[in-house]
Amino acid sequence: MEHDIVIIGGGAGGLELAARLGRRFGPREGRRRVLLIDHSIFHLWKPSLHEVAAGSLDSHQEGLSYPVLARRNHFSFAFGDLTGLDPTNKTLTLGEIRDQDDAVLVRPRTVKFRTLVLAIGSGSNLFGTPGAAEHAHLLEDVADAEAFNKRLTAAFLATAYSDGQTMNIAIVGAGATGVELSTELIEGHDELSAGLTEGQKFDLAVTLVEAAPRILGGLPERVSAKAAHALEEKGVRLLTDAKVKAVHAGRLDTSRGEVPADLIVWAAGVKAAETNRDLGLTTGRLNQFVVDDHLRTSAPDIYAMGDCAEAPGPEGRPVPARAQAAAQQAAYLAKALAMARSDPSREPGPYVYHDKGSLVSLGGDRGVGSLMGNLGGPNFLIEGLIAKWAYMALHLDHHRAILGVRRTAILALSRLLHRRVSGRLKLH
Repeated sequence: MEHDIVIIGGGAGGLELAARLGRRFGPREGRRRVLLIDHSIFHLWKPSLHEVAAGSLDSHQEGLSYPVLARRNHFSFAFGDLTGLDPTNKTLTLGEIRDQDDAVLVRPRTVKFRTLVLAIGSGSNLFGTPGAAEHAHLLEDVADAEAFNKRLTAAFLATAYSDGQTMNIAIVGAGATGVELSTELIEGHDELSAGLTEGQKFDLAVTLVEAAPRILGGLPERVSAKAAHALEEKGVRLLTDAKVKAVHAGRLDTSRGEVPADLIVWAAGVKAAETNRDLGLTTGRLNQFVVDDHLRTSAPDIYAMGDCAEAPGPEGRPVPARAQAAAQQAAYLAKALAMARSDPSREPGPYVYHDKGSLVSLGGDRGVGSLMGNLGGPNFLIEGLIAKWAYMALHLDHHRAILGVRRTAILALSRLLHRRVSGRLKLH
């Protein structure tokens, strides 16, 4: 069967694009024309992975079922993982699906398309660091976050019931993920300690290791300074200008000395999959698909968006790998692809990235960020409760795009009430 528009990847951008197109085409046409394919059966907003890793968010409660989202937004969904692409014949191959016992559930399949949108995201850049792949935890998807949380839970309990009174965690990379994870870990530990006896209490030492001179290097210096002060108040050790030379079981070797670590998280750098180079499309230095200002790849009728795309951005630099960029590209492609089918003579114009600023959660009722890009200048700063609310609003806006206002409000209320009852930290 040939599909009109096939979207590979149900992350923030791919899912929003499928939902926008499905609603635009309507119940009858949408399900026939738009197919979304993902290797997971449910969707979780990627900027929330650090909460899953720290145990402050239940992925099964927060995750949204792709088949249900497909029904509500009038598109079709298929479960699978992209393993091959033939741009000339407009076909793609999905690999086999196996269960936990390694039995084949679904055999490899071939899907024909008229238009393809690649939204397969990216992963971590280990920069060739010795031992990083073997000893550091990554946070690239829900499975990674849940695997780390299991190790974290076991380590918390082992430390509480042993003679050791300090647990060490090292986070490599002081971007938004590293900063937010450090605060979630500290607050989770504080909640756990409040329920332990004096003999079971233990200290948690979190070290944030950054090769650059300051944390949050992509944000204005004032924002970085505010965040650094807040982290130090929470007890996070900031080790900047420290390049990681090697990762070992139990420690990091850095240019500023050794860092002890019972658990290590790698949250530095972004790099797309090496397999992208085998799909017959032009790729860049970070294995991203090179696209023009209409998000078109080197092959006709194949587009790329989000973290897997190297799109031209402001001042000659590529568009940054941010959720807001993926959402903007989804809105642009939804309009462009619908226009191409209703009136091919019309030109949607080029895609232009608009920096709406960046926000970082610092736990509790704290946040910090630069808002609306150049509104009030590049150092237009918000912080505290206002920044925290703005950060939450970004998450809710993504849900609004795929669920609608009413269902998003219900989901937000449900999450708030669940946290009130069950507490912040999940140890199950």
